[in-house]
Amino acid sequence: MKLFLTAASVAALSVSFMAHADEAAVEAPAAEAPGDEIIVTATKRETNLQDTPIAISVVSTQAIQDRHIQSLLDFADGSVPGLRVATFEARQSALTIGIRGIVPLDANQPAREQGVGVYIDGVYLGRQHGLNAALFDIERIEVLKGPQGTLFGRNTEGGALSLVTKKPSGELGFRGKAGIGNLGQYTAEGHLDLPEFHNISIKADGVIQHRNSVTKNPLPSARGWGYYDRKGFKLSARWKPSADFTADYSYDYGNDHNTPFYSQLLNYNVQGKPVGTTFPLPSGTIAPLPPIVVVEGDKRMKMADIGVPQQDSVDKTFGHTLTLAYDLSDKAQLRSITAYREVEVEQWDNAGGAHRPPVFAPNGNFSRYSLAGLWQDQFSQELQLVGSTDNLDYVAGLYYFHEKVSDDAATPSTNRWNEDGTGYTINDPTNTIRGNRFTDRASRAKADSWAVYGQATYTPALLDEALHLTVGGRYTHDKKSGDLFIVNNAPTDLSFDFKKGRFDPMVTLAFDAAQDINLYAKFATGYRAGGASSRSLTYRSFGPEKVKSYEIGAKTELFDRRLRLNLAGFIMDRTGSQIDFSLVTVNPVTGSSRNTLETINAPGTTKIRGVEAEATLRVAEGLTINGAYAYTYTKIPDTINPFSGTLQSVYIVFTPRNTASGAIDYTVPVGVGDLRFHLDANYADATQTFDQFEIKNDKSFLMNGRIALADIDMGRGDAKLTVALWGRNLLDKDYVYRRDPSNRGTLGDYGNFNEPRTYGVEAAISF
Repeated sequence: MKLFLTAASVAALSVSFMAHADEAAVEAPAAEAPGDEIIVTATKRETNLQDTPIAISVVSTQAIQDRHIQSLLDFADGSVPGLRVATFEARQSALTIGIRGIVPLDANQPAREQGVGVYIDGVYLGRQHGLNAALFDIERIEVLKGPQGTLFGRNTEGGALSLVTKKPSGELGFRGKAGIGNLGQYTAEGHLDLPEFHNISIKADGVIQHRNSVTKNPLPSARGWGYYDRKGFKLSARWKPSADFTADYSYDYGNDHNTPFYSQLLNYNVQGKPVGTTFPLPSGTIAPLPPIVVVEGDKRMKMADIGVPQQDSVDKTFGHTLTLAYDLSDKAQLRSITAYREVEVEQWDNAGGAHRPPVFAPNGNFSRYSLAGLWQDQFSQELQLVGSTDNLDYVAGLYYFHEKVSDDAATPSTNRWNEDGTGYTINDPTNTIRGNRFTDRASRAKADSWAVYGQATYTPALLDEALHLTVGGRYTHDKKSGDLFIVNNAPTDLSFDFKKGRFDPMVTLAFDAAQDINLYAKFATGYRAGGASSRSLTYRSFGPEKVKSYEIGAKTELFDRRLRLNLAGFIMDRTGSQIDFSLVTVNPVTGSSRNTLETINAPGTTKIRGVEAEATLRVAEGLTINGAYAYTYTKIPDTINPFSGTLQSVYIVFTPRNTASGAIDYTVPVGVGDLRFHLDANYADATQTFDQFEIKNDKSFLMNGRIALADIDMGRGDAKLTVALWGRNLLDKDYVYRRDPSNRGTLGDYGNFNEPRTYGVEAAISF
């Protein structure tokens, strides 16, 4: 069984860690069925999920296993309605994460911010780079929906994604898993718990994930596309010298080698222009298509038509976290979370070959190789006071965040056509070496953010304590600055400064209409900090975007608690929407293309409206059915394109109007263990890829499944074995998740397809 709660379940969460026996099992315990109590910490304290008046989805350890989720990109299948995950461009090295229509197109730069906060063990991750690293020993993943500005702070206007890892148990134990699959996949992970010694417990985790290329590269010795090789380890220690004090320290390191997904030409000359025969091309014509270029818009190419130099992008992440908790009394606790983290990225993206600008010209260069680096370090400190008095629960906190980040980018062309386009040669590779590159841009930025917050829930004695009023607020002061010091390989003195104070309130009124029927209404605000685009030629700053959210919801358990049904409806009004406009040009010096991007704040109010529903039905002992649906309507006021000066329609990206998912889980004892079946299906409407283009991607329908013989007694103490067969995208459906029409007038649309069908076997053991 699995725990997979979506839609209107709860808000800021941290499901409490139950018992070591559950943690040490090979398979996670069966999902809590309707009627079972699920403990969360939405208000920084333990509460029943069904009594906590905020919308949230929780993905348990079992759900992660059932869906074979290895990294956050695996959530691109839409298995959590309302959560959208996509690659930035075609790259696995940076992820775009959105919730409830708050989806930044390009947060891939030092002075840009995400709209959904991503946390690991309570620590905010400032960059979207490195988010696709291998997942460690995850206890749960929490998807908090709607603005979380009060308790979680800036850049959580759409919500928050919180990853919680398993802590040391203090008892000797080992859990390991290994598997193989198609496309050359192999995985291995190990988790060692050491016995407590002098009040200190230690735990070590290691993980390896490998897959060969999805699309092969015809160039010998060059890497193909869709490849990854992830490695990581984590060391955790818990010191508990007394019942009143706990200190948790952890260090984690990840090393992710990957290549982008192949960007293939989906169509040619969509506008029916005359094909030019002389060079330079006459105005109003389109370049001829070289005869060796393949146009394929219906399915993913298994072999590229043209070989290009391509090597691994490398993402390195590491961090230290120290969490202290001291019980001032039996009703008050003081906590401290201190963290330092770094991200280092070397990007090598030659995804397009001849399928994107520059277009064909006799003896002309082509194949844009995007070479970029990003280096970031951050420090954060948070203090929390959590307590209770008669009829009042409260939390108060102080927060500080400091970040320094820099980047650079170059886009040389690696290939050269012959006279008639029937062949090509590889250019001198020395221009891909750092120091020899023609640098398109280089920038640096820093940010400091201070915050003070508080929240309290009052439960008066009247109406048998069925009424609950929660009031909270957070004041944040942001200070950001940056420099764009190289543009087109020339020094510049472009800079920006941003200072802003902001107060975000929250009010929730909840009512226990009956023992298993809980209703709530909530008002909250949030914002995403302003900044500047390093892809711009002007580096002009843009302001923050702000959102007001109104939400009503119901949490119910019906039919003798066999059916859990949670509903939510929300209205979000966003002002100052940060809209990206891009223009692709060809650099006359290098012959390669350059993406220039300007970001402006849209006028008026952006409307985001939606409803969410989630149901879990316990059909019989061992048989559970889950279903979820989300409807999201978005509308941004027409905005002036800074490149053309004309008013045009703009859109919110990667936000389908309708999404739905369902799953069935069945567990039956078979003597030697438990036989477990899982099958899920996930649907999403088509979406836009770019703010400025109405052209949509494809709709999607994906299925995943797993069959496992779990908890086989090995006959040696507590040793257990599980063997499983898993599959993702079982029907091998192909759809374009990213479509780029920006070169429609010069060549055609190019885009990227989703992951192909993958499958494998794995075995896990614990003792």
